[in-house]
Amino acid sequence: MVLVFSQSCIWYGECGIASGDKRYNCKYSGPPKPLPKDGYNLVQELCPGFFYDNVSLCCNVQQLQTLKDNLQLPLQFLSRCPSCFYNLINLFCELTCSPRQSQFLNITATEDYIDPDTNQTKTNVKELQYYVGQSFANAMYNACRDVEAPSSNEKALGLLCGRDADTCNATNWIEYMFNKDNGQAPFTITPVFSDLPILGMEPMTNATKGCNESVDEVTGPCSCQDCSIVCGPKPQPPPPPVPWRLFGWDAMYVIMWVTYMVFLLLFFGAFFAVWCYRKRYFISEYTPIDSNVALGEDASDKGETSCNPLGASFEDCLRHLFTRWGAFCVRNPGCVIFFSLVLIATCSSGLVFVRVTTNPVDLWSAPNSQARLEKEYFDTHFGPFFRTEQLIIQAPNTSKHSYSPYPSGADVSFGPPLDKEILHQVLDLQIAIENIVAYYNNETVTLQDICLAPLSPYNKNCTILSVLNYFQNSHAILDHEVGDDFYVYADYHTHFLYCVRAPASLNDTSLLHDPCLGTFGGPVFPWLVLGGYDDQNYNNATALVITFPVSNYYDDLEKLQRAQAWEKEFIHFVRNYKNPNLTIAFTSERSIEDELNRESNSDVFTIAVSYAVMFLYISLALGHIRGCCRFLVDSKISLGIVGILIVLSSVACSLGIFSYVGIPLTLIVIEVIPFLVLAVGVDNIFILVQTYQRDERLQGETLDQHLGRVLGEVAPSMFLSSFCETTAFFLGGLSSMPAVHTFSLFAGLAVFIDFLLQMTCFVSLLGLDIKRQEKNRLDILCCVKGANDGRSVLASESCLFRFFKNSYSPLLLKDWMRPLVIAVFVGVLSFSIAVLHKVEIGLEQSLSMPDDSYVIDYFRSLGQYLHSGPPVYFVLEDGHDYTSLHGQNMVCGGMGCDNDSLVQQVFNAAQLDNYTRIGFAPSSWIDDYFDWVKPQSSCCRVYNATKQFCNASVVDPTCIHCRSLTPEGKQRPQGGDFMRFLPMFLSDNPNPKCGKGGHAAYSSAVNLNNNTGVGATYFMTYHTVLRNSADYIDALRKARLVASNITRSMGAKGSNYRVFPYSVFYVFYEQYLTIIEDTIFNLGMSLGSIFLVTMVVLGCELWSAIIMCATIAMILVNMFGVMWLWGISLNAVSLVNLVMSCGISVEFCSHITRAFTVSCRRRRVDRAQEALAHMGSSIFSGITLTKFGGIVVLAFAKSQIFQIFYFRMYLAMVLLGATHGLVFLPVLLSYIGPSVNKAKIRATRERYRGTERDRLLNF
Repeated sequence: MVLVFSQSCIWYGECGIASGDKRYNCKYSGPPKPLPKDGYNLVQELCPGFFYDNVSLCCNVQQLQTLKDNLQLPLQFLSRCPSCFYNLINLFCELTCSPRQSQFLNITATEDYIDPDTNQTKTNVKELQYYVGQSFANAMYNACRDVEAPSSNEKALGLLCGRDADTCNATNWIEYMFNKDNGQAPFTITPVFSDLPILGMEPMTNATKGCNESVDEVTGPCSCQDCSIVCGPKPQPPPPPVPWRLFGWDAMYVIMWVTYMVFLLLFFGAFFAVWCYRKRYFISEYTPIDSNVALGEDASDKGETSCNPLGASFEDCLRHLFTRWGAFCVRNPGCVIFFSLVLIATCSSGLVFVRVTTNPVDLWSAPNSQARLEKEYFDTHFGPFFRTEQLIIQAPNTSKHSYSPYPSGADVSFGPPLDKEILHQVLDLQIAIENIVAYYNNETVTLQDICLAPLSPYNKNCTILSVLNYFQNSHAILDHEVGDDFYVYADYHTHFLYCVRAPASLNDTSLLHDPCLGTFGGPVFPWLVLGGYDDQNYNNATALVITFPVSNYYDDLEKLQRAQAWEKEFIHFVRNYKNPNLTIAFTSERSIEDELNRESNSDVFTIAVSYAVMFLYISLALGHIRGCCRFLVDSKISLGIVGILIVLSSVACSLGIFSYVGIPLTLIVIEVIPFLVLAVGVDNIFILVQTYQRDERLQGETLDQHLGRVLGEVAPSMFLSSFCETTAFFLGGLSSMPAVHTFSLFAGLAVFIDFLLQMTCFVSLLGLDIKRQEKNRLDILCCVKGANDGRSVLASESCLFRFFKNSYSPLLLKDWMRPLVIAVFVGVLSFSIAVLHKVEIGLEQSLSMPDDSYVIDYFRSLGQYLHSGPPVYFVLEDGHDYTSLHGQNMVCGGMGCDNDSLVQQVFNAAQLDNYTRIGFAPSSWIDDYFDWVKPQSSCCRVYNATKQFCNASVVDPTCIHCRSLTPEGKQRPQGGDFMRFLPMFLSDNPNPKCGKGGHAAYSSAVNLNNNTGVGATYFMTYHTVLRNSADYIDALRKARLVASNITRSMGAKGSNYRVFPYSVFYVFYEQYLTIIEDTIFNLGMSLGSIFLVTMVVLGCELWSAIIMCATIAMILVNMFGVMWLWGISLNAVSLVNLVMSCGISVEFCSHITRAFTVSCRRRRVDRAQEALAHMGSSIFSGITLTKFGGIVVLAFAKSQIFQIFYFRMYLAMVLLGATHGLVFLPVLLSYIGPSVNKAKIRATRERYRGTERDRLLNF
């Protein structure tokens, strides 16, 4: 049996005023009345289900108009999902106009009302019950719960439910919409939920549409972004990589431990086997393991020898060349020194054209790198990213407080900085900052002159991202409250709780009716202005964040300097601001550069002391003092100073030559290259001078012949090291990393020029100094003759040389010591390989700041309080067709859009924020444009006569909807319509009638090609909070992954235009995506070049080159081990140091290796001992002690970057180089060094036969 209810109304028309402009409905008990013809369009638009027969309804035209006005807010946010809005409007249509109202509406309170126009007594409906089917309510909620609000990156229900979207459900949503305290409902409507008849009432249970269903033949189902069941299961991130483990330990640890144990077993097994064999077959058990008994020249073929005439010839050629050149320089010092000075003056004069690059973008990003090109594209099409001035404010002396909502509800806890008095003090600070006045070129500069004002010139208010902008930056609005003597119905708590859910709202729907939209015309997202809260409970915030975006100018230096002048005053003001109730951490766009400059200036003294220590040591250590009375005669202070000046001159020449070419300097070049060239130059100086001091002048030999002969002996070794380093550095210039590229070029040229000047100017000056010493003249005061003690200048061996010759070399190369050395060094190498993959990548910003910098506090607060990272823009390049339905579907995220569209894929990525590091759904201009242009909306209107845009706030009967309410008009605009209305959308300012105006939010997001087509566009969202370099690197990598997937998806549908992500930090962190490959490339190129040069210069000594390069490679690997132990990350600075380490390692290894290859001793142990004795002391007293003294001073630098990347790495560089060059390499050569070259033996004996030098061959 079917119940049949007669049609009957409970109200008709509007009566008295409820509040503001809201009215009660008039009580009416009777049949529905025919709707006047002028209401037909409204009923077709709002409630098309009632448009039949004579359209008899329980509402008049005015009630329909009121319904339309009240639906504007939900329309703007829910109409993107047609089925959601269909169900919602069904609920309100049945309430307002249904011809069978009496079945489900029950009036519970009325009052009399006298109509002032007719003096008739009518009855206001003050309260009623609305019986709603529970299944209807649930279905309506389910269709709407996923709908996004693109402009605010929130769920739409979070703006319409009076609470967070996560806690909103079907019943409390409907209860909130019908509660008069929400500021929208004119009177109280109490919903009663039931699917069964109750108390004689039949609940309203109209049919609903699921979000995956079409409402009509024109509209389709909701999009994946707004309807999760359309999408299918939520995307899941790939599982994190499983750590590689063996037996519960890191696999590399286990592998290297096992490898090391196997090596020790094999090595010591072979050692003891040979020892036992030798003990059995040889007379003496103390004969060296690799012994080849020197049986004399006639029996030399029984020893381990080789004959390489090419090597001997090349060696002899170099020796003769340098011998003759040295003699020439000593004979003609004036000419050589003059031309050297001309060369220095000519090259150094290029310094007048010097340019120093301080722009971080130029320092860290290659001009043709992907991030750099994308940055230039973004800057060209959308303008440069704004400058940022930011404060993070806490209230340490204020406690939390609770707020009790009226009339009911659980208490809400508010964090300390959200206390009203604290907010007033923060607002005073904010206004004071707005009023800061700076001066530039005798002109005043204020924030108003430089700030970002998106609605200018209509609205010149600066963009200020602050919680105070919820209160329009006004003390009066902050104090605004509504209440009586007993209760406060609404105050700043109420407004705050609404605004954090609906930051774009122009009416908080409370009794306050205050706007949330910022004074600059855009929304203030809570995650940008609040910090330290849990989950999305913004009211628990423990910090306030205030951001002042300032316009940036890359091509207008005048405007840029004006902005910097204001920033300087801003920094000065905040640093001197005193308020015991507030703790402020802050930064400015110029802060990091200012602090770097301050840091550099503060460490100038430390660096100067470091170089002074090295200079003093060099000046004093070069001389061989044989007595106090001969101190100023035997000292070589002046020669040491000249040697230092030559080193500095070579640096100046390198800088000057590249300045001529137009290559700018960088701070790394200025800080590192003098250290490098000093290391190389000092080593060569010590080798040359000390070799001369030990060498006896042959009978009948003149000074020029003597010095030429000494130069002929040591210059090939100096040539080998310098040429290796020069080649390695120049090949390092192939690096794409600007810091490494620039350093390598400057360093390669500086080392080359230093070698030239040492082979010319220094040799001549050494000859002059020897003449001075032989004439017994004082050092420095060369015109003064010292007392003649009867002692002539004779060859002598220094204490250090004797120590190396008589004590250190024999001890190191004893049979029992050598295996221990090999075992220890291979163990250290194994450890370094095991931790190689654990070296962190990146450079923490805080490390670049001085310890006492205010920016350190800001970085600390940034990681502790902020809940969002930098903005990220997904840019679609110029050329995409937005006017076609196919092109729109590839991009948009609303109804009818592709499930793999651009917006949808970014939205999906935001669902996996822990993996993708994209924190929020994107703001989509195209989806908001489609909502704005809908015929149901009051946003898009034009003047009927002129067809010019008519803003929604304009009251003019000649303004008509842009599009008609026809099936065609309900569809998205395409072709000419799309471009006709888009400029209107982008110029429309948000207002209470239409909050979707795109001027503030999207005016810079869309490039219009003369209003005839859409150019490049972007879709903005935010990264999750990024706390360290690893987070930044991962965010860049994941954003590019998302963008490449979007590009691939669009490409499969016929679009040939790329999507790329852009954020301001990408240019700085892109280098870390390929830092491992760059490191391998640079160090590999350096080692490869060292190998080739060594092999050629040593006369095709392949095995010598291999041993030397293997030792340098060990040093480099051990450098990584030290980096892991000492917390040094891999970045451009440390890579420069590693490249430099490769060059300095050549100094430690090449001289020993060459001395070993040219030695004429038969046994490897003897040759290693001779090489170590002759070269070890010079290397130790030269590069090792010189650098060690200077490095220790750097430990006292204030700069963290100096302490970590210079003191620690330089110290490791010198210690590892010295230990490998002076300990490991001689031992390794004693085991597997190249065999002696018979051709070299014959050449050497022939050269010295019959001279006193002949005895040295039996050293």
